[in-house]
Amino acid sequence: MKNIFFLLLVSSIQPVLSQTKLEKAITNLENNYEQEKVYLLTDKSQYAAGDQIWFKSFVFDGYNRSALSTTLFVELYNSDKKLIDWKMIVLANGEGSGDFKLKEDLPEQVYFVRAYTPYMTNFNEDFQIVKTIPIYNPGSAETLEISKSSDWSAKAFPEGGTFINGVPTKFAVRLSSNTSLPDNFSGKIVDTKNPNVSITTFTSFDKNVASFKITPASGKKYQAIIQDNAGRKQTIDLPEAADSGINLEVYSSKEGIKYSLKGINLKQQLQNYKIVGTINNHLAYRANINQLTNEASSLIPPKVSNGANGILQLAIFDEQDNLVAQRLCFIRPNNLKIEKAEIVAQSLKPTPRSFNSIDLSPESYFKNYTVVVSEDYGTNNSEEENILSSLWLTGDLTTRIDTPAQYFSKNANSEALDALLISENWKRFDWNSVLSGAFPPIKTNSLNFLSYKVKPIKDNAMLRDTNVTLALRLGKQEPIINLFKTDQNGYVYLDNLNFDDPLSVSLFVNAEKGKESNTNNLFVSAEPLVNPTQFKGNFPATKYKLVKTAENKKPSTAISRALNTQKNIKKMENADVQIEEVKLVGKKQDPKEELNKQLSTGMFNSMNTTIFDFVNEDQHASGSSNILDWLQGRAAGLTFQRNNSGVNVPYIRGSQAKLYLDEVPTDPSMITSIPVNNIAMVKIIKESGLIGNAVAIYTMRGDMKSKTSGKETQSNNSAILKGYDKPSEFPIEMIDDTSPAKIENDTRETLYWNTNLFDSDYVPPRIKFFNNDTAKQYKVLIISFDEDDNLLYDTEILK
Repeated sequence: MKNIFFLLLVSSIQPVLSQTKLEKAITNLENNYEQEKVYLLTDKSQYAAGDQIWFKSFVFDGYNRSALSTTLFVELYNSDKKLIDWKMIVLANGEGSGDFKLKEDLPEQVYFVRAYTPYMTNFNEDFQIVKTIPIYNPGSAETLEISKSSDWSAKAFPEGGTFINGVPTKFAVRLSSNTSLPDNFSGKIVDTKNPNVSITTFTSFDKNVASFKITPASGKKYQAIIQDNAGRKQTIDLPEAADSGINLEVYSSKEGIKYSLKGINLKQQLQNYKIVGTINNHLAYRANINQLTNEASSLIPPKVSNGANGILQLAIFDEQDNLVAQRLCFIRPNNLKIEKAEIVAQSLKPTPRSFNSIDLSPESYFKNYTVVVSEDYGTNNSEEENILSSLWLTGDLTTRIDTPAQYFSKNANSEALDALLISENWKRFDWNSVLSGAFPPIKTNSLNFLSYKVKPIKDNAMLRDTNVTLALRLGKQEPIINLFKTDQNGYVYLDNLNFDDPLSVSLFVNAEKGKESNTNNLFVSAEPLVNPTQFKGNFPATKYKLVKTAENKKPSTAISRALNTQKNIKKMENADVQIEEVKLVGKKQDPKEELNKQLSTGMFNSMNTTIFDFVNEDQHASGSSNILDWLQGRAAGLTFQRNNSGVNVPYIRGSQAKLYLDEVPTDPSMITSIPVNNIAMVKIIKESGLIGNAVAIYTMRGDMKSKTSGKETQSNNSAILKGYDKPSEFPIEMIDDTSPAKIENDTRETLYWNTNLFDSDYVPPRIKFFNNDTAKQYKVLIISFDEDDNLLYDTEILK
């Protein structure tokens, strides 16, 4: 076959005066269809109720880290689509991190983590990541089991989407299931009129896919008879062969992607047919057939993707720009462009609670690393999904693929990946819709960080086209005064804000001539312009099912170890509290003790109590919108989770704490309505025999006055803006032999979690962690990107 193409690469395409329908479609794709995808790394694949889920997010635009978005929403749902918790994560170079603290009373079931940027909401919700996470709780009435259902279905897909009489055609056989796929399957192809004679046979590459080749004869119909390893059978029809059309064959190698075209019974043969190759909605390759011929072939060189890996969508159009064949293929599947970490030194000891270190090269082009170190149990469990499979495969395909990480492992079968892609179509856009001029509108533009719409009001009237002064105070910092002018609708816009401490916005208006300035008649409110969106779709089916918990059923080893780790954490927190209490012994009575005696009754007095005095001490609380927000991170064992109304709810050691206002039970919404300067004292009570775990709020009485109120009083002319959620600090050193807690059994699975191990000029990158009591070898995962977005991905078992 002769190569008779006029080849056009992206860099050499010249503008023309009048565009064809296809050229207009390509232009619109490139200008309007930037699309993001998310990979979410968690420290473990399963959790126990009461655990902490640590996550790192990577947002990509195509195959590079995204510069489109700076905000990511990460939401945790139960199986009934009830929102359990959510985080707003700041992105830097497409990366961000956070964590969820799970309640101890979470029922055992499959939970789902949804992650998306505001810009991603312009497109199909199916491309937002929904990660399946099983969470176990031995106290639940129902228990998770892996379903052993035999329900699966199969389909056969011809290469390029066409099946023509007399032309050898490669088929992919694809299995799908809502639960689990069989371990392997095989099959044969038969003529429906002679089903006992096998034309050809096939054996699966993996759980997902198999392939075979057949040359159809005119007037015959074919079926595939498929049988899995358990003996279950299914018969499916192959598509009916056509008498005319185009056959497309594709081969991918390190030299590039070779494709061959064959036209059958075409009026003008292949003349004026076009071949278009796109990568991530961008034109990478284009060729036109200029002569009368029925056969042609060409090689697409690796330089169309700058040597990078990824999916190329090859589409064939006829002389009238109609789509006649299409095919997905992977660029250089046997030559993955992945860097490995350079470990220059390591000191690893198998002894319990020993200090370990791993040194990375300080001379690498990679400067920021995400590192996870876990105990390796030697079970050889392969990863189901990783950053490679998300970046190159599942992030752009919406059909379920069993264990997609296998296609990029050391022993990956490139034939299996090729067959899988024959069974798929590119779902980021549909050529027929694009050719017709249909494009989804971009309703949500990508904003840089956070933005707010501020509404100033004076004497119950909006201030339109008016100069106003806003004092912006971040946390405990000094306020910054800014002069703004409201627009014709009476709004001021605060754009491009990146903060994680509460931001106070106070309004001031110049007094009218001859009158004193009065803030009592001023009011200000702020509305965020970057907001989460409701999830409208359905969660993916999983391989799990819930069954009634059997009597005396013991949790798995991994969950038992996780529960023991939780107990150890509580011991450590208790020890910290006891040390603080010991420090108070023998001291003279101080004003805080006097205030406690004055405000609280005997039932609310306990040895295990933390007190915050707002009368005698300046607690710098005026920068917080309410006392619950201020309490975050200020007492050992006290954490918060936002409810569906966005209000922080206190938890002590994983269990929801009772709330009291002046020793009367109340709810979080009531507490948040109380001005911080009206609060006299807050008590954190842990495991009191009378009231259990509680947060008690006491308000001012008589002539009491807040130490803070004389300096910083929040009034109606102020609003508090919530920024990004700050990630918690991972405890690198869990156990210390000198600890008074006397931990007997350290069972941590995740020994090290660092989403930003930095290589500076003065400190080379060193991974430092303490062993648990059982680990003899360690699983180390390292991810990084250099300035050119080259990927470093390394998983090693170190001893």
